[in-house]
Amino acid sequence: MRSPPSRRRFLQGMAAGLSAAALPRLAQAQSATQPPATPRPAARPSPYRVNEPVSIDVNARPLPSFDIRDRARTRFGALEYRSGLILTSSFSGFGGLSALRLDPNGERFIAVSDQGSWFTGRIVYRGREMVGLEDVEAAPLLGADGRPITATRGWYDSESLALDGSFAYVGLERVNQVLRFDFAKGFTRSRGEVIALPPAARKLPNNKGLEGLVFVPKAMGQSLAGTLIAFSERGLDASGNLVAFLVGGKTPGQFSVRRTENFDISDAVLLPSGGLLILERKFSWFGGVGIRIRRLALYEIAPGAVVDGPAIFNADLGNEIDNMEGIDAHVTEEGETVLTMVSDDNFSLIQRNLLLQFTLVD
Repeated sequence: MRSPPSRRRFLQGMAAGLSAAALPRLAQAQSATQPPATPRPAARPSPYRVNEPVSIDVNARPLPSFDIRDRARTRFGALEYRSGLILTSSFSGFGGLSALRLDPNGERFIAVSDQGSWFTGRIVYRGREMVGLEDVEAAPLLGADGRPITATRGWYDSESLALDGSFAYVGLERVNQVLRFDFAKGFTRSRGEVIALPPAARKLPNNKGLEGLVFVPKAMGQSLAGTLIAFSERGLDASGNLVAFLVGGKTPGQFSVRRTENFDISDAVLLPSGGLLILERKFSWFGGVGIRIRRLALYEIAPGAVVDGPAIFNADLGNEIDNMEGIDAHVTEEGETVLTMVSDDNFSLIQRNLLLQFTLVD
């Protein structure tokens, strides 16, 4: 179980890198009248779900290279490979990692599993390379009643995570809801409250719904300051583009991300410099698996807009990838912007939990 000093260090680190103020308009959105969600029948017990906080051991095997075909290659588009780990654990609930956020030093992390679980801990480095994880704890996502959301509502499929100071927002895909947690009230023991979303969000596809969350802090001084941006995986508008929502802030509403080459959104990250990256993936029986990262201009995002941007990174099964679902960014002491990606193994024997890091070069 995580000690109180560790919890404080994590909160202090997050607060140092993100806006600590909750914004009035977002608070209004959260308190807006919304019909109570109908509880779902409790899901059958699953060995992959976490019922109470527990410390676990995670083993890490290094990935010295990213390109399977050319082990000496390190440059991939605008990214340069730094290091990677294959993560395993004897704890049955470890896996399904769908989103993660790091502290400003890129060390302490918090992640969510698609089985309704938190994972927290610390990345251990040797120089610039990751070599393992320590102080790892698993804990269930709690609802407003203080019980695991998997037990009382049958909710799981927690796919996305955004932070605003001590507040954490978690997106639940199959029910297309967002829970807000106040980490100042117990860190991963805090209780999640459902926030109000646009009605259109409830109409997203059952298994292609809310997949990425980004909170734009006040400190950035953007027109979207105080806005929670919620991306769907493959909710499509009338033109076949990917639906996204602006929740709270000065200009709430709906916009779209142009969909190309059959890619779907799996996560997004707001760079310290103010840029926005979206992580995308695609799969077909004939074409296999592919992932890419696109850069979007934050200032172009507004209600009714259709935004697009160039791909800065592409990878396929000729690279060390899996079902990449989470992305975050931090800046090193040397001023390098580092992207960290994590994969969801779906608790499958033929998939892997990967943790990959790249330097954003361009």
